[in-house]
Amino acid sequence: MTSTDKLDSHTPMMQQYLRLKAQHPEILLFYRMGDFYELFYDDAKRASQLLDISLTKRGASAGEPIPMAGVPHHAIENYLAKLVQLGESVAICEQIGDPATSKGPVERKVVRIVTPGTITDEALLQERQDNLLAAIWQDARGFGYATLDISSGRFRVAEPEDIETMAAELQRTNPAELLYPETFEHMALIEKRHGLRRRPLWEFEPETARQQLNLQFGTRDLTGFGVEQAHQALRAAGCLLQYVKDTQRTALPHIRGITMERQQDGIIMDAATRRNLELTQSLSGGSENTLAAILDCTATAMGSRMLKRWLHMPTRDIKVLNNRQQAIGALQDLYADLQPSLRQVGDLERILARLALRTARPRDLARMRHAFQQLPDIHALLQGVETPHVQHLLSQVGQFNELQDLLERAVVEAPPVLVRDGGVIAPVTTASWMSGAHWPTAPATISTGWRSANAKSWGWTR
Repeated sequence: MTSTDKLDSHTPMMQQYLRLKAQHPEILLFYRMGDFYELFYDDAKRASQLLDISLTKRGASAGEPIPMAGVPHHAIENYLAKLVQLGESVAICEQIGDPATSKGPVERKVVRIVTPGTITDEALLQERQDNLLAAIWQDARGFGYATLDISSGRFRVAEPEDIETMAAELQRTNPAELLYPETFEHMALIEKRHGLRRRPLWEFEPETARQQLNLQFGTRDLTGFGVEQAHQALRAAGCLLQYVKDTQRTALPHIRGITMERQQDGIIMDAATRRNLELTQSLSGGSENTLAAILDCTATAMGSRMLKRWLHMPTRDIKVLNNRQQAIGALQDLYADLQPSLRQVGDLERILARLALRTARPRDLARMRHAFQQLPDIHALLQGVETPHVQHLLSQVGQFNELQDLLERAVVEAPPVLVRDGGVIAPVTTASWMSGAHWPTAPATISTGWRSANAKSWGWTR
């Protein structure tokens, strides 16, 4: 990369690019120019190899030809998907100024940072697999480990007691992106993983971590979450939360708590045992003919992801096991009637996360509306089930009539993919429907009710 110390020797446009690139030196910068996203210098060379796109040169800046590569703006999601699969991160720089009124280069800024562990766009995610961001810490007292599924808000920490247990945790969770401190001593443990991110030590400071977490959860301390004394784990959690805030550049209202995972809560399996059991991945690296592939007849992607978490960490809690067994027995006769309604619920968990992060698209609203429309039928089917556990679960799954009515009135039946395509809002007769007063707290309210039922009743905290 050309040094930013001599910006004056570059054209105004390249000066703008180099300033933006200096803010994101370690990741690819997609710089919007008209109908294309362009990459320059080392980014262009790297992207041409990773994406198999042409590497060219344009003009000159500071007396040197500029290596350049580009992708069409309408196809960016395809290229992002490939980069994310390779463990790469990308900063998306958009034109925010008006070319007609701009003097010099049109104003641009980075509006989105896409990393393997923080993606929420359904086009970039595997719908039946968790996509985790993780952070690891290690000192003389042991390991700290934190994971976050930003597409659901599920935030977990653990303190593996030795390197073998830590290796098993890494294999169990299989994070898409892993943050580690610059002083990390056991690089052999992680060096073969994709999506490694080296982070400065200050991001793991314990007091900073506590402040960040309390601020996020709106609490004075972390005692209520059972993690107050998990010093190593909190270091990792603090770094992870800071990274998510830096990349998402928005509030994270769907991340409302943190859970400590303890070894004694589940059946312990070392990395070799987990691999040889072929729970979710075969010895050849595929997903066919695994235990999950045989058992997974779930109606929703949410259920499929939950089942895989259960398989990777079988609970030892007798109460949870009995509740599940009783629920399965009670629902066997309702299977044929219940599953069609559940299929129509879709992936409400990830839709709610996108709403909370303000990245939802028009069709997410239509899918959420459709999910709400299924709830009365689900309630009616389960009302007659006498099993206390099922009734407890049912009592915590609300019916969001007001929001359903809003969505039915305000959003067209078949909305376009993007807001900019137009035709999203249906004609309405009352101005109050257009005020949006319902929306600021809606995602968090729905998410809390939905996840509370899942977590408390089914043991979905695993």
